[in-house]
Amino acid sequence: MSLALVHSRARAGVSAPPVRVEVHLSGGLPSTHIVGLPEAAVRESRDRVRAAILCAQFEFPQRRITVNLAPADLPKDGGRFDLPIALGILAASGQIPREALAEYEFLGELGLTGELRAVDGALPAALAAAAAGRRLVVPSGNGAEAALARQVQAHTARTLLEVCAALSGNKELPPAQALPPQPSSLPDMADVRGQLHARRALEVAAAGNHHLLLIGSPGCGKTLLASRLPGLLPEASETEALESAAVASISGRGLDPTRWRQRPFRSPHHTASAVALVGGGAEPRPGEISLAHRGVLFLDELPEWDRRALEVLREPLESGVVTVSRAARSAEFPARFQLVAAMNPCPCGWAGDPSGRCRCSAENIRRYRARISGPLMDRIDLHVEVPRLPPQELRPDAPPGEPTAAVRQRVEQARAIQLQRNGRLNAQLSQPDTMEYCRLQPKDQALLENAIDRLQLSARSMHRILRVARTIADLAGSAAILTAHLTEALGYRRIDQGQTAIV
Repeated sequence: MSLALVHSRARAGVSAPPVRVEVHLSGGLPSTHIVGLPEAAVRESRDRVRAAILCAQFEFPQRRITVNLAPADLPKDGGRFDLPIALGILAASGQIPREALAEYEFLGELGLTGELRAVDGALPAALAAAAAGRRLVVPSGNGAEAALARQVQAHTARTLLEVCAALSGNKELPPAQALPPQPSSLPDMADVRGQLHARRALEVAAAGNHHLLLIGSPGCGKTLLASRLPGLLPEASETEALESAAVASISGRGLDPTRWRQRPFRSPHHTASAVALVGGGAEPRPGEISLAHRGVLFLDELPEWDRRALEVLREPLESGVVTVSRAARSAEFPARFQLVAAMNPCPCGWAGDPSGRCRCSAENIRRYRARISGPLMDRIDLHVEVPRLPPQELRPDAPPGEPTAAVRQRVEQARAIQLQRNGRLNAQLSQPDTMEYCRLQPKDQALLENAIDRLQLSARSMHRILRVARTIADLAGSAAILTAHLTEALGYRRIDQGQTAIV
């Protein structure tokens, strides 16, 4: 029977659905047809496969070749099916044993010389192959990435000929090897001089995974503070790291396997579009919010962003996922990131500065801040002023700030308390959990209700204040939320307080 079956994987978002590559040889004029909703790169594989088979000193069958990529309704793209198509043709023509193909899955693009080239999405394919109980063969360029999925037996090959020799029992393919991790080179909090209030807010944000807005004049240290947040976060767990790495693997930008346990820090330019943030394209790819999954997304110059781009953040900030829908297909990407934003207090940047150099009118300041919608601002837990430092605090001999290691230890202790009590971080508490774990004393409840009434805050803001207060209590090692914890949490809503502190 001139029929062979080879297992492979497609790419659909961060998942890797199975694809059965069915190759049939029949009589008729020599031709090669690929069916099963292939896109242009897949249709072109017939020429690459033919040249690779001939260069590997095999015979290309002079028969009618039909290649079916099942399921037929799943779009197939890229060069990832070159290797399984070539193996199917060789197995169907009896040049390699068919039985050896059953326990493997194959990915790889073929060069005209038979060389195997790396493809994207190798990590999701490795995880899926492990779940299916099959071994995976990938190009050598994907070996370190596939090795991150420890459950899978992944092998690497440099050429089509090596794969055929292994299937024929003439040699063993080497196992995929993970690369040694690079030491972390994150900037240290000791570089931050002064700014005690902003440093405290950064610690609270790191401890509870809260979103943070830094407001201050140009050059006051907003970007410096934001870049220190990843160093305060504990190293990603293996599950979290695999989630982030899977997004990077299918992004088209590549994955650095030596840094996969480090949390991502994404800082797109303020001219980025809504599609760049949320993801998209005819072939949906993840955007910046998904590339920041389990890490930090830093948006500088927040009012300068296009408002339509900022509004796409609202749903992912709540749900932690984003669905990109197009006419032909849709894809869901994870997007549980921690938002840190920075902005100037006014168009010139100097409102509230002791120098009095600001000449912006109240109406100009109001219009400037109105570029950020209320619903988006409502979802940011901490609003923090970053004042301009006196020059004495910037002297070379001035004492450094508290180092990252000391702050990170407190953050990890607070996170451990939350995970033991809630099973999740405080910022991710549901409404019923917030009511259960963030109870206040009667006098503090009255204080909160008066503040909510006076500031005209929403129910969402009230719940976020309670979660921040719970985080502050966890940092203090307190089982109950005390008045001091609640008042500090209320103090982080300065934007809601008429913005009097920075106008």
